[in-house]
This record gives sequence, C-alpha cells and structure tokens, in this order.
Amino acid sequence: MNLEFFIAKRLIKGAEHKISISATIIKIAIVAIAISIIMMLMAIATGVGLKYKIREKLTAFNGHIQIQNYDNNNSDISVAPVSLHQEFYPEFNGIDGISHVQAVATKGGVIRTEETFEGTIAKGVGTDYDWSLLEEYIVEGRLPDYSAKLNDEVLLSKLMANRLKLEVGDSFFTFFPKEDDLKSPNQRKFTIVGLYDSRFEEFDGTFFFTDIRHIQRMNKWSADEVGNFEVFLENFDDIDEKSKEIYGHTVSSLDAQNIKTKYYDTFEWMSLFDFNIAMIIGIMIIVGGINMITALLVLILERTQMIGVLKAMGASDLMVRKVFLYNATYLIGIGLFWGNLIGLGLLLLQQKFKWFKFPNPEQYYIDYIPVHIDVTSIVLLNIGVLLLCFLMLLIPSLIISKISPVKAIKFE
Repeated sequence: MNLEFFIAKRLIKGAEHKISISATIIKIAIVAIAISIIMMLMAIATGVGLKYKIREKLTAFNGHIQIQNYDNNNSDISVAPVSLHQEFYPEFNGIDGISHVQAVATKGGVIRTEETFEGTIAKGVGTDYDWSLLEEYIVEGRLPDYSAKLNDEVLLSKLMANRLKLEVGDSFFTFFPKEDDLKSPNQRKFTIVGLYDSRFEEFDGTFFFTDIRHIQRMNKWSADEVGNFEVFLENFDDIDEKSKEIYGHTVSSLDAQNIKTKYYDTFEWMSLFDFNIAMIIGIMIIVGGINMITALLVLILERTQMIGVLKAMGASDLMVRKVFLYNATYLIGIGLFWGNLIGLGLLLLQQKFKWFKFPNPEQYYIDYIPVHIDVTSIVLLNIGVLLLCFLMLLIPSLIISKISPVKAIKFE
C-alpha cells in the first residue's frame, strides 16, 4: 500500500478537514481552477471555431486552391480561358488528399434597375459545382438548377438584393462589356431564385451565381473552355504542401494559388487568434497555480503538528511532501472536473442554440460566436494544466523540509 496516498486520503475524508480554517481557502482554490479551465475551454473552442468558420466561407467561394491561366493572376475576373481537357479534371488522380475539382468562370458587369445600379461579378458555374458549402448561407428561395437547358436563374446575395430593392422572383438586367465593342455591351436578363447571406461583405457585395454557359457565350468561348478550376482538399492543413504538388502537376501555362496566399491579410489576422488563446491559457494557469500554492501553504501550516509527528516517527521529508502533493493534486482534479463539466456544458449549449451573438458581426463575418469542440485538445489541455499546477506546487512544498519535528509538535 502507498502510505503517502493512504494518509492523504484520510486527510481529505476527515471531518475536521471540512470544518478547518483552510476549508474556505481550499474552496476558493478549487473555484479558481474551475473558472480557469472554463475560460481556457471557451478561449480555445471559440477562437478555433471562428477561424474554422471564416476559413469555410473563404473555401466556399474560392475552393482551397485555384488553377488558372497566368493572365488571370490577382484578378477575380476570368480573362484568358483554360481548356477543360486537363489530366486533373474532372478527377485529380495524380495527387492524394483532393476531394473535388470544379470548373468556373467569372465576368464583371453592372446590374441596373429602374432606381439604381450596382457593380458586380457574375460567377458562372456548371453541373460539377458543389453547392453543399453554400447551402447553409441560403436565407430565401432555393439554389439554381443548371443541369438542363440554359436558363436565367441566379443566386444573388441578400446584401445586393437590399441595395437594388429586389426580392426572390424578381428579374433584373445586367450589362457586361465586350472586349471588341465597349459601346454596345452584352445585356442579360436574370431571375432571382434564391438569396444567400455569408456575412462576408467582400463576396456578398460582389458576386452572384449564374450558369457558366452565359459567360462562355459572352466571351465567345467554346463549351470546353472555362475561367479557372477550384480544387478542394480533404485536409486544410495540407494546403501549402498540396499547392506545390498541384503546381508541379499542371502545365507550364497554368498557375496554382491557394486561399492563404490570395487572402493573406485575412489569414494573418486569424493567426492573432492563436496568440490570444495562448495568452489566456497562460494567465489562467498562473491564476489557478497561485491559488493552489496558497491552499497548499495553508494546509501545511494547519498540519504542522502532524508533520512533526510523522518526522519524529521516521518519515522522510520526501514522504511528507508526497502526502501534501497528493492532497493538492486531488483538489486540482476537483477543480478540473467541475470546470470541464460547466465549460463543456456551456459550449455545447452555444453550439446547439447559438445564444451568444457578436455585437458587430460585420467585423467577424458571422452573426453568432461559433464553437469548435476538439476532444484531443481538451484532453491535452487538462493534462497540461494538471502537470503545470503540480510542478508549481513542488517549490512551496519544500518548506516541509525546513520544519523541525520538536518545534512542530509543540506548534499551536
């Protein structure tokens, strides 16, 4: 039997432990640990959740990697067409980790109504387009259907619809410039079948979705010519590596650009989330550790006579230290238990009901505070907190070696 653990267990279960002068301080220490773990869980879950949500929106409108002609670089408008007859389309079999490839084309124009007008970019998509990432942003109507004959159905953003005073079912004219005749632009009449709202003003205030065949006809492209390809990966963390692989697997006239490069400023801003999370975790560990140190010192002070008796009976300093470290670790465990229970409970409720909203959603590109719960991160966080708090207790526990058995037995 582990004697140190047995003594620590008796101290914890003892009735005098619950009514001693240290009881209040111990409760405060447990509460501090619980609050600390709650704050850390919320910082990680909401910070990572926000990063993932913004990343999902960027991916929904661009794919993870774009393959395009060099003439189209740094532009949202397709200038030079790319042939559909590529080794990587429609299936990118040469590289692992790619889930989908789709062909798109874009063209700039102006939407004009009787009252106002708006500059816009028409994004042409075809039957290979994956609508699943955009479905959650549909707020009215339905997704357009481009599987049959060419039609005039479009998906417009709610932001542009409000600016143009349009609704689902309304029609509007869009004017697209001709490269060879700027005085007589192409005119197309479209009908709104659905509205989307991604809260990403850069996209909502610019793009509407139409049949890619409209873009091909206006640009006088053949049916096998498109603006660029959007590539989706199975794992976003592989984006840098896969970008290089994809670039190496394409012909020299094509370039591969990922969204981390295209939206560099946005990803730099999101990288600050990691720093903020680390800061919060560090501060909370220090707060919880200091409270546990205080509780441990009070426990030692309160049990000075017991320490003297144990030493007089031949117990080593290390053995007595273990008794109190076991006791403190138990208290840390109690704090972690309640902290995880309350913290995860609040996060699951937020994930399900989305009660907490951003006061200024336009700055965060989303209405509510998103939550991402990762079991591995939670387990590692708890292990890390437990170990760090335990290490912080090693130094104050050295005070036990300074206690003289004779003086300690007489201590009152």
